Amino acid sequence: MKSHKSDDTPHQEQLFIDPLIHVPTRFRILSNLYLVGWVDFLFLRNLTGLTKGNLSSHLIKLEEAGYVLIKKEFVNKISRTTISLSDSGREAFNLYRKNMKIMLDEIPE
Repeated sequence: MKSHKSDDTPHQEQLFIDPLIHVPTRFRILSNLYLVGWVDFLFLRNLTGLTKGNLSSHLIKLEEAGYVLIKKEFVNKISRTTISLSDSGREAFNLYRKNMKIMLDEIPE
């Protein structure tokens, strides 16, 4: 049996698991953005396998939370949308990963 951690380690009830990130689709979006820099909308859509509408609606929620940056521009008269993880999005994702790891490590095998 695994030994209990010291009292100064946060326990599950004290950890913050961001519900915005915890949604599997948004987790998939953020984890992909965490690994790459700025990505084209179509590239992200292909990476995640989401429909245009589904990806757009999740990106809007992530942008409203300040987790992603969305840049729209025209390249050769064609609209182009690129997306990146913001600094606060990267911090939130790192905290989510850290807290999930702590919670999962506390579950006995």
